[in-house]
Amino acid sequence: MAVSTVYTTQSFHSTCSISTPSKTHLGFNQKKQILFYNSGKKVTNRGIAAVPYVIRCSGDTLVIGLAADSGCGKSTFMRRLTSVFGGAAEPPKGGNPDSNTLISDTTTVICLDDYHSLDRTGRKEKGVTALDPRANDFDLMYEQVKAMKEGKAVDKPIYNHVTGLLDPPELIKPPKILVIEGLHPMFDQRVRDLLDFSIYLDISNEVKFAWKIQRDMAERGHSLESIKASIEARKPDFEAYIDPQKQYADAVIEVLPTQLIPGDNEGKILRVRLIMKEGVKYFNPVYLFDEGSTISWIPCGRKLTCSYPGIKFTYGPESYFGHEVSVLEMDGQFDRLDELIYVESHLSNLSTKFYGEVTQQMLKHSEFPGSNNGTGLFQTIVGLKIRDLYEQITASKAAAPLQATKA
Repeated sequence: MAVSTVYTTQSFHSTCSISTPSKTHLGFNQKKQILFYNSGKKVTNRGIAAVPYVIRCSGDTLVIGLAADSGCGKSTFMRRLTSVFGGAAEPPKGGNPDSNTLISDTTTVICLDDYHSLDRTGRKEKGVTALDPRANDFDLMYEQVKAMKEGKAVDKPIYNHVTGLLDPPELIKPPKILVIEGLHPMFDQRVRDLLDFSIYLDISNEVKFAWKIQRDMAERGHSLESIKASIEARKPDFEAYIDPQKQYADAVIEVLPTQLIPGDNEGKILRVRLIMKEGVKYFNPVYLFDEGSTISWIPCGRKLTCSYPGIKFTYGPESYFGHEVSVLEMDGQFDRLDELIYVESHLSNLSTKFYGEVTQQMLKHSEFPGSNNGTGLFQTIVGLKIRDLYEQITASKAAAPLQATKA
């Protein structure tokens, strides 16, 4: 069992406590809790003498969970998300070159593979896959995510994807936004309850198979039989442990074969659905034309260039695992990304800072996979919604102490 090392750190706009030691009649140190508010400029301890103390802050770290099977676009989504907040996302400087962590000015992305309790050899000996909960340390995952949410740094383990070994841990400081991505961010209820927002990437079996053939046959020289065997070997654990997590997600990006070409299973033209749960605090679902209505729209024409088989959008209310949701769907792909502004102008609740920001983000990363279809569009929109979520939560936390003093 790995041991979690926790350090304390200051956090802006946080309610914190100072533990000051004082001697008891038995000679032991007794800690005295004194609350203060850190404005981010100057910490005042309200007249406390300069004695040794420990600061513990509730923190402003927003925790986002992203769940998906391997090879389903998590890395591309993370690059789009971190781009929304600005700054390049890079591994920890001076650390393990095989680290899975990406750090930018605002965000830190942690790969939950780092919480594997068994290395590659250990899994093989025990006959379990990485998808099996028995191969993962959920206690440590919970302790460390909770610590970072509270403004504390942690010594996080590293799973080395190159060697298949568990490497020495790395120090991770609490960011403004912590993204935990991987197979199990919503599997353990304790971890799930720490999430401020959750996303599931739901790639249909047909598309997943087509993508894997394109990648493994064309790029890695694998045979069709070996690809089929690999998919079938993972399927039971995926269906048992990974797929059920989508019922807990606040937003699901579902990727399906197109319906514009009957019988098409090549995975080149995609039908993508953005499923948005209603009633989530600080999150207002995106809508097309008229909120709550059922809409079907084919925008191809003078303002949007469309080659065969064209583009079709639909929008409307649905039920998803017993939850009321709004669903925005795009089937087809864009010929010219600069014309996306026409579609963007008909969408509302995008949480953009200025007119055309969605189009700008898409053009900025036009080389990313999915940039010409609904996967890139909806990943970009979710990224903007997360930025808005963070700003709303931060503003509410900053206002709370001021409201308390007026009461």
